[in-house]
Amino acid sequence: MALDSLNEPALLAPTRPVAARERTFHSATTEGPLARAVLIALALGFLALFLVLPLFAVFIEAFRKGAGEFLLALNEPDTLAAIRLTLTVAGIAVPLNLIFGVAAAWAIAKFEFKGKAFLTTLIDLPFSVSPVISGLVYVLLFGAGSVLGPWLKSHGIEILFAVPGIVLATIFVTFPFVARELIPLMQDQGTGDEEAALSLGASGWQTFRYVTLPNIRWGLLYGVLLCNARAMGEFGAVSVVSGHIRGLTNTMPLHVEILYNEYNFVAAFAVSTLLAGLALVTLVLKSFLEYRYGDEIAAAAKH
Repeated sequence: MALDSLNEPALLAPTRPVAARERTFHSATTEGPLARAVLIALALGFLALFLVLPLFAVFIEAFRKGAGEFLLALNEPDTLAAIRLTLTVAGIAVPLNLIFGVAAAWAIAKFEFKGKAFLTTLIDLPFSVSPVISGLVYVLLFGAGSVLGPWLKSHGIEILFAVPGIVLATIFVTFPFVARELIPLMQDQGTGDEEAALSLGASGWQTFRYVTLPNIRWGLLYGVLLCNARAMGEFGAVSVVSGHIRGLTNTMPLHVEILYNEYNFVAAFAVSTLLAGLALVTLVLKSFLEYRYGDEIAAAAKH
């Protein structure tokens, strides 16, 4: 009897055919080694031609006259002002987009209401609208010929050609990033964990803090990284609303354009290396998180 009970799990365990077990070790594709090599070479060649070589050229041009000229270009007052403004705008736009992204993703993924599809479409709007057009929208809203513009100016509030206009334009072009990263993740997770927490007596804030937030933290971090990179590198919308006032409303991308048009190539490429470096730091940080916490990220995505 003991032997029967001992062997019972093995007898009841499902078995797969030998052919099925063998298929798990075979590749899912049927291309030969030559085809694979060609595809890999094409991918690497495309990346080298359109990504690696341009970045490499930027760094080469920045240091063409030596590290001394590079540092001197970065220490110019207008350059420092552009760096401060870029960091300030990103420091305002990213937290606001984080709040909006979490709220929008929660509403879309956790609730059913009329207009849900329309809200999702509105979130995707900045992806399809040119940044220049989004900047023109703010000119129409707050310009001298608008209804709001003269009233705001009479009360000492400057929107266009000032920091508030740059922040508004940056928020517009970057607000989908956090929401679009969280919506599919939260929809895949469902509402089971939140319902269980509420049934055990947790409040809404406790449910969000101890249940929802830990489940979405990696997606939230990815969205913040992408949002921050786009906020610091935005050109089109900011160019329309900034007025290109040197030392006051020029962000780093706008300052690069001015320096390049003035044939100050060393300074232009020096500032460009900062933008490229920020992008590379974002990529490295994202890759490190995937490498270090890959299992937790995969578990959260499948939760």
